Amino acid sequence: MHRPDYLVQGEAARLFPVLATTSKEGRTTSIVLACISKIEEFGADLMESIGKRTGKRTRIETYTEIVFRNEKVRVKDRPDGLIVLRSGSNEWRALVEAKVGNVEIHAEQVEKYREIAKEQNIDCVITISNQFATQPHHHPIEEVRKSRSRIPVFHWSWMSILTVTDLLLNQDSVADEDQRLLLNELRRFLAHESAGVKGFDRMPPEWTELNRLISAGGKIPAKSDDAVIVLDAWHQETRDLSLILSRQTETTVQEKLPRKHLADPVARRKDALNLLKEAGQLQTTLEIPDAAAPIELIADIARRTINIGMTLRAPEDKVSSKARVNWLLRQIKSDQIEDVFIRMTWPGRSEDTQFPLSELIANPAACETDKTGLQVIKFHIFIARRLGARFTQQTNFIKELEELVPFFYREIGQNLQRWRKAAPKIKADRESPVDVDVVALQDDANIDAEEKAERSRPTRP
Repeated sequence: MHRPDYLVQGEAARLFPVLATTSKEGRTTSIVLACISKIEEFGADLMESIGKRTGKRTRIETYTEIVFRNEKVRVKDRPDGLIVLRSGSNEWRALVEAKVGNVEIHAEQVEKYREIAKEQNIDCVITISNQFATQPHHHPIEEVRKSRSRIPVFHWSWMSILTVTDLLLNQDSVADEDQRLLLNELRRFLAHESAGVKGFDRMPPEWTELNRLISAGGKIPAKSDDAVIVLDAWHQETRDLSLILSRQTETTVQEKLPRKHLADPVARRKDALNLLKEAGQLQTTLEIPDAAAPIELIADIARRTINIGMTLRAPEDKVSSKARVNWLLRQIKSDQIEDVFIRMTWPGRSEDTQFPLSELIANPAACETDKTGLQVIKFHIFIARRLGARFTQQTNFIKELEELVPFFYREIGQNLQRWRKAAPKIKADRESPVDVDVVALQDDANIDAEEKAERSRPTRP
């Protein structure tokens, strides 16, 4: 691969970099960048995540240890890499900065790379670390998000890159056998502890303090740094949860966000902070492809409880509420029903009702208590697990959450089916096209008119 003229230093990213044994960061970055350029589907997937589509004419080049010609911006540490997309005469470029293990990305360094990008007409900066971002354009560092620089900064977590490799392999999406073998080796490498890749495993110390405040009946101050830190950690954990479920289901699981939150992470944080302050809750929704409904997740700090559930529309072709409940119960295959509840929504102003799953299994008719003549319109089936002191602990909270969410989906969620209205059928008296031609429809209209006139005539005493 020929080095571009605008670089005075830099070499093509190597699959087998010759670096000091202490340079874990440089080794991991070089190997991943090399795979981005060598494995078509892998490179295309990562590029698409930041809005860059690749085609048959697109060539991806990656470089490490780069120095630009005629640099004016001087930095102590050089960017770890450069990604170049070439499509015909068009060229798109991104600087790459990576950290491994517990080392985090720092805003000051990113801003320096933004200056270099501006000077060298680079399109964006991509950061990689064990920090998590809900979307690549929702950077985990607040200062980076708030910067006035016009150079966009995207972020990949190492775990998201590892998840991409796992999904591509399990979905048999890599056409070339040699590239598939190479991608599997990359998965092996990233999964090994020496690569420094890890998931989100603990809440910050502020988590314990916030729990103590709310448990004592206190109110979160309007401008609470602790609340902001906890919320940012929660968003990292929910992203990690979606990656865990992605690997478990071998599909792409994502957080379901309103359009305004997708476009504006600041609006998302503001709304989430309001919920945390007013209700003492952290929430998210995870969308699993083809599942009956999204998974709704609530961490209730005041009650020290984790609620995980799914909401289904009740079948409208069932007349009684008991029949509608039985339709739902037949879908529950698990005998692990401790702490599982069903909440029912009724029409009009009638209040919701809630029953333990075990009670409804024993007596489905219990759902109709005090609801005579009403039909349930919606079910929310959920598990409510009270954690007590473990809820307030930085690591145990994460452990419980990452065990409970997959448990609910495996035992309950993956077996549920949404109700769908049956396809319309041809009526028995309209089986032939002749039954619905102009003459037939005119006859029907005349009959209807005569019947209406007959009904309107006054009856004689």
